[in-house]
Amino acid sequence: MSENVISQKSFKTREIVLIAMFSAVMTVCSWISVPTTIPFTLQTFGVFCAMSILGGKNGFFAILVYILLGTVGIPVFSGFSAGISALTSYSGGYIWGFLFLALVFWGIEKFFGSKLYVQIISLAAGMAVCYICGTLWFMYVMKTSFLYGLSACVVPYLLFDLIKLVSAVLISVRVKKYVRI
Repeated sequence: MSENVISQKSFKTREIVLIAMFSAVMTVCSWISVPTTIPFTLQTFGVFCAMSILGGKNGFFAILVYILLGTVGIPVFSGFSAGISALTSYSGGYIWGFLFLALVFWGIEKFFGSKLYVQIISLAAGMAVCYICGTLWFMYVMKTSFLYGLSACVVPYLLFDLIKLVSAVLISVRVKKYVRI
């Protein structure tokens, strides 16, 4: 009986460590950036990896920790930015959109499982929701139209985000063999 309690406690500790580790991965990925209207970063790659490797629940919490770290002033966002100002800037909606991406992934995973094709579909659906959140926020802050928001903030990133999604899933398939959750 006590051995079972110990293994359950270790499991929770392992989850916490992996959540923290993937928050750090997202941070490093966001620092790799090409500055444009909405910076080209590897941030979404980090988010896709967190979701694919940790699953919906733990991936959600890794993203939440990442956002909370940035909110309190630790420079985890692109361009080494942080604080409420980064989250309320014209590109802040995309950061908040990562939480909705995770919720979509988590919900689809809950109902349809975690097969590879389900992961790809749920990441793509989550990314679409993230794009919508970010574009709506961009429109609000910049006082512009939805079409302009899409053309400036989504269309230029579609191919790169698709490449990041596929790369993250392929890497995750290999890495999952060594990560027990």
